[in-house]
Amino acid sequence: MNAPTTTSELAQRAEPIIEVRNLVKRYGKAVVHDGVNLDVYRGEVLSIVGGSGSGKTVLVRQIVGLERPTSGSVRIFGEDPTRLKPSQLQALRNRWGLQFQGGALFSALSVIDNIALPLRELRALPDNLICQAALLKLQMVGLSARDADKMPADLSGGMTKRVALARALSLEPELVFLDEPTAGLDPMASDDYVALIRELRRELGLTVVMITHDLDTLVALSDRVAVLADHKVLAAAPIEEVVKVDHPFIREYFLGERAQRAMQALHQARGDGQSGEA
Repeated sequence: MNAPTTTSELAQRAEPIIEVRNLVKRYGKAVVHDGVNLDVYRGEVLSIVGGSGSGKTVLVRQIVGLERPTSGSVRIFGEDPTRLKPSQLQALRNRWGLQFQGGALFSALSVIDNIALPLRELRALPDNLICQAALLKLQMVGLSARDADKMPADLSGGMTKRVALARALSLEPELVFLDEPTAGLDPMASDDYVALIRELRRELGLTVVMITHDLDTLVALSDRVAVLADHKVLAAAPIEEVVKVDHPFIREYFLGERAQRAMQALHQARGDGQSGEA
């Protein structure tokens, strides 16, 4: 992973395609976000981490226009999703894909029909071309035509995630949101899935926003990490910078024994010989 060494270097080499400014989100008296600011730069993998209830998924739902902020603003590809007409919003949504936690496949649809669904909803291609395109996406995520007619109930956890990813890529998006992409996978399947994401990101030039709690996935894929705590983004920087921020959540999450092992693996992969100690 060739991550930039500083946040400023990243900002200089890429444009922000997501801009979150002074975001506030409340449900009644319950405050989820209170002044969240965040940029996502073209071509990066940004991982969002935070404790339970910190509002990671709620933040993504606001970014993609599924929920309205209480106040503040979100711009994605220069547009505010909440201010667009339905046709304009659909055109904007076609530029990103979402892989939901657990896959969220439609149980009554076959693998190929799940993948083809966004294309069929778009109604821009005849059905035979839609099926061909869906098969290509299936193969792109490491599955074969033999899997096309399987039902979601017949899939392993790893296969379910790959089919969900294929569906997220069906409209050839520039931006992909991944919600806990390796949750529930065994270590080997998780490593394979991380390798797949890395390869697709390189081949397709994707920008990736990923919610994850898995340290190995976080370290293996992330250019930057955004930490949600105390209703705000505490830091959004390469992981080597994030671990220097003095906050209880960061100390607990990033500086424990498991985190040190993940950081050491990162440094070894980069060949710098550092121990990973902060």
